[in-house]
Amino acid sequence: MKGVIEKYKEVVIQIATPYSTGTGFYLKEFDIIVTNEHVVRENREAVIDGQGFDKQITKILYVDQRYDLAFLEATELMKNLPSIQLSEIQEIPEGEAVIAVGHPFGLKYTATQGIISSNNHVQNDLKYIQHDAALNPGNSGGPLVNANGNVIGVNTFIIRDGNNIGFSLPVHYLGETINDYLKGNGEVGIRCHSCSNIVFETTIDKEYCPHCGTKLLLPSLAEKYEPTGVKKTIEDLLSKLYFVVDLSRRGPNSWEVHQGSAKIKISYHEKTGMIIGDAHLCHLPKEKIKPIYKYLLKENFKMEGLTFSVKGQDIILSLLIYDRYFNEDTGMILIKHLLERSDHYDNILVEEYGAYWAVQKN
Repeated sequence: MKGVIEKYKEVVIQIATPYSTGTGFYLKEFDIIVTNEHVVRENREAVIDGQGFDKQITKILYVDQRYDLAFLEATELMKNLPSIQLSEIQEIPEGEAVIAVGHPFGLKYTATQGIISSNNHVQNDLKYIQHDAALNPGNSGGPLVNANGNVIGVNTFIIRDGNNIGFSLPVHYLGETINDYLKGNGEVGIRCHSCSNIVFETTIDKEYCPHCGTKLLLPSLAEKYEPTGVKKTIEDLLSKLYFVVDLSRRGPNSWEVHQGSAKIKISYHEKTGMIIGDAHLCHLPKEKIKPIYKYLLKENFKMEGLTFSVKGQDIILSLLIYDRYFNEDTGMILIKHLLERSDHYDNILVEEYGAYWAVQKN
């Protein structure tokens, strides 16, 4: 299983839109990225990030509510990624070992093992693979892989509080959908959720299915995301600080940027009215930790508006703002201060106190 997990590190991809985050995987044979439709719903573009390429924006080529599938445009750099195969087995034996690969909770890469408990779970007239490989928020759209390293399903949904009961769309549905999509010769397409026919840009009747008249939203016709209120102010600030906002979005009310060696996550919690900036700095060393704790406590006593904390091995510098006090002027001062001090403290903690640099992708 270890070799299988290593193989998939390069082809499993993080996906983010202003509304959602999830996982995808690159199929070299067809030169597309596969994910769930609900991950990219009502978007024309998505941000992708992977081990073998830099974060970038790509076009959504196809959406399919019936099978909860979506295809994204692959980039030129992905042509160098390894090839993975779709399983040709129609019915996966119960009890077979499987691996669910994805990016849950925004983590870069995780793989969980389990076994198939049922290959015949029926929902909405579709059969799903039921298994106990842990699926978490962010796993949606990732591959379910067998011991031979072949994709046998697309991880799609879980039962909440179901003790690791997950469901994956069998790969034969994916194969059939790819074959149908390819008939459009690269045009943006959508499966009609009423009659199940696939409709393309050149066959759609304005915004209606030419077969049954159902109103459809092609990805290419989705409205461009426009933030409002506090979210707009945050994005305006990031833009003025020379960050590419479209690449910074990490799902609803969340952004991620880098300042020097530090990674800064900004989130807005509308219910509580809190804007939180967490700068993830370096990692604690295995030895001589006491001097670092003393330094962090001393700096906490001296600093205004910022606070050090430790989560696991991560050293985090945090900023907390209430939205009632947040505007472009105060926000610029506070967020710029967080960015500057993050890189400053990261250097001190590593060079003077023996902390370890956080591993960042080149």
